[in-house]
Amino acid sequence: MPLDLTTPLQFVTGVGPARAQMLEAKGLRLVEDLVAYPPFRYEDRRNVKTIARLAPGETATVIAEVKSAGLASFRRKNLGLFEAVFTDGSGETLLGKWFHGGYLADRITPGQRLALYGKIEIDNYAGRLAMMHPEFEFLGEDEDAEEGLHTGRIVPVYEAAGKINTRVFRTLMHRVLDELADPPDLLPEFLRQTWKLPGRAEALRQIHFPAPHEDLRLLNSFRSQAQRRFIFEEFFWLECGLALKREHAKLRAGISFKLEGRIRERIKEMLPFKPTGAQKRVLGEIAADMAKPHPMNRLLQGDVGSGKTLVAAEAIVIAVENGYQAAVLAPTEVLAAQHFSYLRQMFDRLGYETALLTGSLGAREKARTKRDLATGAIHVAVGTHALLEDDVELARPGLAIVDEQHRFGVMQRLRLFDKGRQGGLYPDVLVMTATPIPRTLALTLYGDLDVSTIDEMPPGRKPIVTKHVTEAKIEQVYSFLKKQIDAGRQAYVVYPVIDEGEETENGGGRKSPGLKAAETMHQHLAKTVFPSTPIGLLHGRMTQEDKEEAMRRFKAGQDRILVSTTVIEVGVDVPNANVIVVEQAERFGLAQLHQLRGRVGRGHQQSYCVLVTNKAGESVLERMRTLTESNDGFYIAEMDLKLRGPGEFFGTKQTGLPALRIASIVRDRDILEHARKEALAFTQRPSTDGELRRGLDYLQTHWQRKYGLVSVG
Repeated sequence: MPLDLTTPLQFVTGVGPARAQMLEAKGLRLVEDLVAYPPFRYEDRRNVKTIARLAPGETATVIAEVKSAGLASFRRKNLGLFEAVFTDGSGETLLGKWFHGGYLADRITPGQRLALYGKIEIDNYAGRLAMMHPEFEFLGEDEDAEEGLHTGRIVPVYEAAGKINTRVFRTLMHRVLDELADPPDLLPEFLRQTWKLPGRAEALRQIHFPAPHEDLRLLNSFRSQAQRRFIFEEFFWLECGLALKREHAKLRAGISFKLEGRIRERIKEMLPFKPTGAQKRVLGEIAADMAKPHPMNRLLQGDVGSGKTLVAAEAIVIAVENGYQAAVLAPTEVLAAQHFSYLRQMFDRLGYETALLTGSLGAREKARTKRDLATGAIHVAVGTHALLEDDVELARPGLAIVDEQHRFGVMQRLRLFDKGRQGGLYPDVLVMTATPIPRTLALTLYGDLDVSTIDEMPPGRKPIVTKHVTEAKIEQVYSFLKKQIDAGRQAYVVYPVIDEGEETENGGGRKSPGLKAAETMHQHLAKTVFPSTPIGLLHGRMTQEDKEEAMRRFKAGQDRILVSTTVIEVGVDVPNANVIVVEQAERFGLAQLHQLRGRVGRGHQQSYCVLVTNKAGESVLERMRTLTESNDGFYIAEMDLKLRGPGEFFGTKQTGLPALRIASIVRDRDILEHARKEALAFTQRPSTDGELRRGLDYLQTHWQRKYGLVSVG
């Protein structure tokens, strides 16, 4: 009986329960998952030569017979060296050598015919041509291998799954494709014709076992016709799902906030300064969303220091003046405390009650805050994950603001959204990020949100001067720091870890000896380098009270230097601080370094960022060059995405990124743009359209399993 796409892999010949478990750990459970698992590269093994025509240094395939075979002589027995001599009738012999090859003693025996693939070398000990650890394939006698599968052709190379190596994958894939009934092609026919894409069955065979005439360069750059088809298809269904989610969200009942003149006057009362043109434009987009009778789902992004929190405060005024409450969710207690301090200062002018709710609050204070939220006595709640606890209830939730969204899982955003639903009405959701997101990434990461961008900085801000130096020049850096402190300024000095031999504070690195640590360097700077300068310390393991005291002292100017880890990455705003020194800057990603740099440049004086590195490999130098040449967060984000890929772009895996099998947001941005346009047009077709109905059925059953995404917003 032929296999079909829904057959569990454990029932495929050659898999069984143990291998099925390894495959499932890779997300491969059904035949459909296996055939959608693409090779990550291809090797050209078409160069078949006789032994007599081989030349040292080339890589070739040889068809030959085993003349003799066995473990090597006594001198090298301890290495488990297995050697075989091959002949092909061309008059020459070839030596094959496998270290730790004892397992081959019963497998490779005289008289067998093999295909060998590997690099040709001269074995000085034996004085003849040899292949070290060649790939091999038994021809005609091995029941477990299909003839001509691993040599003599363009060969697919797969990422291993446990003990299932690329060779086993190749055999499994070949067997499954041979036994699989032609799968249905759900990609609409008109799209296949428009974009000249092959059918699904043909493309599956071509992607796993390319035809002999295929161009290896196209295959390895993922631009063959078969690869383009599956890249397009993966993006197309993803964008269809996101478009339908946006449409579905508009069917939900939301709050239609009124925007009369009185509210505009209240906003003016609160504002500490005149908003920029970009801030006004973005507030207009948000206010228009809030006036609609369905919930707002909008992303507000802007560079560090562009004034996103001010726009969020204006949106909060609209909600509160309409009789509703607002909740602001931040990823860290330091950022939550900064938001609370900033917003309370503005909202006190309007008579709003603002409260902070974090995990480190005392039990009595926490209970009182929760009670006041439930009765409606608190207008604005600012907090961390503590806001998501089951017993936190708001009397009249109207607006949920999630700051630095990429640090929260998608499920958490969904939970805040559902928590706010009252009487069948959903609250408005505003998601903020100071990590500018390249357009292509935003289309997939936040495809269910409308996007507003603040692309203008407040007036009077001078570009930050950024310099890169090596550790050898640290004394000069300290001298520069001293001059700035003597001139009345303040400075940050940032380290990757809290104490020695520990992971970076955001979990971004492995334990590594030789890392400079904040606690040790705080002692060194305070006692040896700047003995007469008051120096503070801030890191994630301090109590909330100690963190707040450290920030209060620095803001008040009592401490002139603040030694810190990346807890100051977002939200810290001290206009008098005009220098930031980041030691061992190679330990940080580009976007993170740009965030840290954004802690300075908030006053009118010239500000400086000094990046100090230990290692200076080409990739490090490229990152440092990007930062010294540009202050544009969007350009830096694009570069960071190129250098690190989307999975590591935010320094965290829990970002709601779709699980893409073959498509790459970085490499395939042109295909993504085309697929998105086609998806938007496709989902607008009449509901009676047959292809749309089939597409909807496919999304219904495959959306979450295929992309690992849930319905959000």
